[in-house]
Amino acid sequence: MSRFFTYQLNLLLLAVSFFTRLPVPQGIDYSPQKLRQAGRHFALIGWLLAGILSGFYLLVTPYIGTAPSICLLVILSLLLTGALHEDGLADTCDGFWGGHTQARKLSIMKDSQIGTYATCALITMLLTKTVLLCALAINGHLILALFIAYPLSRGLAISHTQHLGYARTDAHDSKSQSLASPMQPRVLLWLFACSSAGLLWLPFTDALMILLACLSLRYVLKRWFRAHIGGYTGDCLGFAQQVQELLIYILLLATVHDAYALTLLGPISL
Repeated sequence: MSRFFTYQLNLLLLAVSFFTRLPVPQGIDYSPQKLRQAGRHFALIGWLLAGILSGFYLLVTPYIGTAPSICLLVILSLLLTGALHEDGLADTCDGFWGGHTQARKLSIMKDSQIGTYATCALITMLLTKTVLLCALAINGHLILALFIAYPLSRGLAISHTQHLGYARTDAHDSKSQSLASPMQPRVLLWLFACSSAGLLWLPFTDALMILLACLSLRYVLKRWFRAHIGGYTGDCLGFAQQVQELLIYILLLATVHDAYALTLLGPISL
C-alpha cells in the first residue's frame, strides 16, 4: 500500500511539473509512460490551482477591492500555468481558421508566431473571463466557481485522449504526445470523480445541468477536432480547457442562487 501511494505521489508531482510552473522536488522518477499515467491527476491540478487562487483572492480583496483583485487573479493564473492552456487556445484558432488542409493547419499550430485569429481569441477569452469572474465575485460565487471550473474543465479536456487519436505524425517532437493514450476504466472513473466533485456543492438540478452542458460541448469539440485535423494535439486540449472553463462560469452565473452561495461560503467582504 505504501508503494502504491508513493507511486501515485510521484505521478501527481509529474503532473504538477508538466501542467504548472510550480516548483517540485528534485529526483522525480520520470519516463514517458509515467507522464502518460500522470494525466489521470490533471483534475487534481485544478483543485490545487483553485486553492491557491482562492487564497490569493481572500488575502488581497480587503485591501484593493474586487475588480483589481480579479485582474491580479487572472494574471496569477497565467503565471502558475505558464499560459499553457491559453497558448493552446491561440494555436488552435490560428491553425483551424488559418489553414485550408490538415497538414497546413498542423503546421500553423506548431509555429511559435502568433496570428490575427490567435490574438483575437486571447483578447476575447481573457476579457470575457475577467468580466465573468468579477460578476461571480460580486455575487459571492467566485470561490465556488473556481473549485468547480478548474478541475472539471481540465478533466473534460484530458478526456479527449480517450476517443481521439493523436493527430501529428511527428509525435516524437511533441511533449504532449506522452499523454496520447486511452485510459483504463478505473482511471477514467478516478478522473471523473476528481473532476466533478465540486458539483456536489450545488443543488442537484444545477449540477446536472452544468454536467450535461459540458458533456455536450465536449461532444461538439470532439467532432470539431476530428473534422479539422483528424484527431487532437496538446493545443486542442488547451483550447478545450479554456472554452469549458468559460462555459462553466456562464452557467454558474445563470443557475447558482445568491442566498445558497452566501450561506455556503459565509459573509465575504468584497
